[in-house]
This record gives sequence, structure tokens and C-alpha cells, in this order.
Amino acid sequence: MSAGFGQFCPVAVACEVFAERWTPLILREMFAGSERFNEIHRGVPLISRALLAHRLHSLEARGVVIRESVPGGRGHCYHLTAAGREFYSVIEGLGSWGQRWTVRVERDKLDPGFLMWNVRRRIALERLPPRRIVVRFKYGGVPARYRGPRLFWLLLERTHADLCIEDPGFEVDLYVDADLTAMAKVWLGDLTFESALRSGHVDLTGPRELARAFPSWLMLSHFAAVPRPEPRALRA
Repeated sequence: MSAGFGQFCPVAVACEVFAERWTPLILREMFAGSERFNEIHRGVPLISRALLAHRLHSLEARGVVIRESVPGGRGHCYHLTAAGREFYSVIEGLGSWGQRWTVRVERDKLDPGFLMWNVRRRIALERLPPRRIVVRFKYGGVPARYRGPRLFWLLLERTHADLCIEDPGFEVDLYVDADLTAMAKVWLGDLTFESALRSGHVDLTGPRELARAFPSWLMLSHFAAVPRPEPRALRA
């Protein structure tokens, strides 16, 4: 653990737990439902696996996280303790502030894998047809530094949604060809899906009934509904 701030102020000692690099994002992932090490890492892909293990161990030592063996399986899962769950309002406040006051969609920060990992867990399952639906996403306008996949398959059923980065071998029902910047803006609520379609930055191909229903399946970012200030408020 780091030496800390050398103060007994509650803000200082809380920051020694919360404000280490990557820790807020790890907590964000856990609040979003990630429990296994690989799940957390997929939501924070730029952290090394060794550092993620160190951060989780540190949070466990601080009483924020508890590690438990997977019943009847291999490996471990991570859960927030009562102390960890109290960080929920902090994460909510940070996310709302970031949605309201910052410019989120900057090209060099875009990552289609991270976007799709979040899309997967924000599907309105109850709105899906009774059969499995396969949606293939293909992204253009990806930053040059990005070395990950550009093709993704969402396997959607009323019980769960899965994300594949290799062809799962099922017939595709819908094809989404999208500019990454436009899709990120849709996800954050800055652009409607319909506007992205009209502009040609997103193309949706498939049976008319499914194509019409598809936008209603996307619940968008947890923070998409946070209102943005008027431009004059940004200058004040």
C-alpha cells in the first residue's frame, strides 16, 4: 500500500482507499455486476492483470472486497462488502458529474471492445423476441492505436446476453455497421440511434420487424439520461 496523505482527516483516509489509480473503475465494474477476475478485466482492459490482482488484494485487505471460492467450480469471485457498497453513491456522483460536465467522446479514448462489453449488459431482455437473436457489429473509424477486434456478435435471449469476438456459427439476424464515434455518442445519449441511421454513420440491415425493434432493446449507458448543461453554463 502507498504511504498515503499523512492526514487523519476522513476525506484523506477515504481517498487512500478509493483514489488509487484504477480503483474507481474496478469498483464501477463490480457495481455493474462483474464478479470474476476476467469480467472485471474486460471492463478495465488497459490495467495489467498483475496490477488488477494487486488492487483487488488491496481492496480485500481494506475490507472493501471479499474474495470467495466459486461453488462447485474453479477460481474465485469477488463481492463488495458493506463498506464497499457504500461507495455506490460516490461512483454514481462521479459518473453523473462526468456525463454532465465533460466531453466524453474523444477519438483517442474510444475502444469498441469496451463499448460492446457495456452494450451486452444493458440489453432490455424482456423486450426480445422469444427466440435467440444474433446481432453482428462491425466498427469503422477505430483509433489507429487499437489492436483489438472490430467484429462482435451479440447473442441475445430473454434469459441472458452473450458477447463473442469470434463467429459463434449461428445465422445472423441483424447486421450493424457503425462508425465508432457515432455509436459511442448514441450510447452516451448525445445522439439518437435514429439520427445516426439517417446520417449514415450507422447502418442496420435485417428483417424489417427486427430492425424496427432493435433500438428499443438498447438501454444505453447508465448515465445517458443525466441532463447536460446549457452552453452558457459551461462558460460561467
